[in-house]
Amino acid sequence: MVWAEGQELQAGKYIIGEVLGQGGFGITYQALHVSLNQQVVIKTPNEYLKRDPNYNKYVKRFIKEAQLIAKLSQDPHPHIVRVSDLFQEGETHCLVMEFIPGKSLFELVGQRGALPEAEALNYIRQIGDALAFLHQQGLVHRDAHPGNIMLRGKRKAVLIDFGICGELVPTTVSSMHPRHGGFAPIEQMQGDYPKGVARSDRKPTLDIYCLAATLYYTVTGERPTTSFDRKVYDAVLAPPKQLNSNISDRLNQGILKGMALEAKNRPQSMQEWLKLLEVPRVVVPPPVKKSYRQEVVRPLSKEYSALPPRKSDTRQTRTIPWILLILLLISYLFIGYSLAVAEAWAVAWAVVVAWAVALAAAAALAVAEAWAVVWAVVWAVVGPVAVVGPVVVAWAVAVVVAWAVAVVWAVPVAVAVAGTKLRESFSWFHTFAILSGTSIVGLVLGWLLRHLVQILSNSIGS
Repeated sequence: MVWAEGQELQAGKYIIGEVLGQGGFGITYQALHVSLNQQVVIKTPNEYLKRDPNYNKYVKRFIKEAQLIAKLSQDPHPHIVRVSDLFQEGETHCLVMEFIPGKSLFELVGQRGALPEAEALNYIRQIGDALAFLHQQGLVHRDAHPGNIMLRGKRKAVLIDFGICGELVPTTVSSMHPRHGGFAPIEQMQGDYPKGVARSDRKPTLDIYCLAATLYYTVTGERPTTSFDRKVYDAVLAPPKQLNSNISDRLNQGILKGMALEAKNRPQSMQEWLKLLEVPRVVVPPPVKKSYRQEVVRPLSKEYSALPPRKSDTRQTRTIPWILLILLLISYLFIGYSLAVAEAWAVAWAVVVAWAVALAAAAALAVAEAWAVVWAVVWAVVGPVAVVGPVVVAWAVAVVVAWAVAVVWAVPVAVAVAGTKLRESFSWFHTFAILSGTSIVGLVLGWLLRHLVQILSNSIGS
């Protein structure tokens, strides 16, 4: 008996709406949960099944599994419809489930044709994950065909209509609707199970075949050859790539393995089959971040800090010891003035100039050897003079030199100090040029000063 629209159940708790589907084992209604004002789905077995002598046994098994599924719904899986109630109306057992608005996968493919591989795999992976969850709880869905996969929105698939109502179907009646016959494995079509093994104990390979066949339909738009025809009439299952050349070889092989005619030749777990559909992961190196060169200033180690500065670092402001040079100029001016009144003035001038130049050279080269160089040059000049000239001239030169050294004994010291200062900023050649130039200029100025004084004296005396 089919309930009419508006029929109240459970003392008005539910009101029957339209019939959503009717198969060989049951009827599915859309109904209203009055107190919650919520649309639900109510599924019941067909009345004619009551004639089966094992009907009561099927009902007990149905109730047991329905209670287990209702318990799982307390912490629902996102891709499994929730079971909210189980009750008996008269002699009819009813299972209440969540209503999922939208189209089924079967309807979507019927309207659009074969779906792109990526879109199809998105739905199948979600349902495969849901079935793996059920298998872990010891349950097998049995009816994971495209008509029982509802699409919520654009990306989410939900598995509905548990096949537990098929537990009420006797072995002589197929649990598959004719339009879904291509999705059932041969063991489900023939009831090939040993005596004493409950159908609820069927292996996950049943759901693997069903979901693989669903994927076949989704990417080809064609129902696969039934397992019964393949088994009995040796019908050939056309490879899905033969019907749709755009699908990958990986997907083609995964579908064929999942639809192996014998259960032992299929993957033995849902996770194992889903791995066959995965795209091999390519390890992509992380993007190279742009790096900018940075200069890090660190203090120099003792080893490097002791090294002399680079040539470019020594270009500092040159320091000239002006005070020492002025004192040196005045000293030589005095010597030049004194030499202007001495006898044998030419020889004396030669010796003093040589002495001044030698002293400048000594200061430019090394302060410690200044005196040695000075006296060596002085006696080198005096000796030849004594040989080639009169004795009186030699004595005059010696007297002048000795007197000059006695008067300006501090000159070598001043020259040495000035040379040291100059070498800090100049080369030895420039140091020599500055010192010798200062000495000669001082001598000449002293000589000119003496003659200027003499001219002025003569003018005043006349």
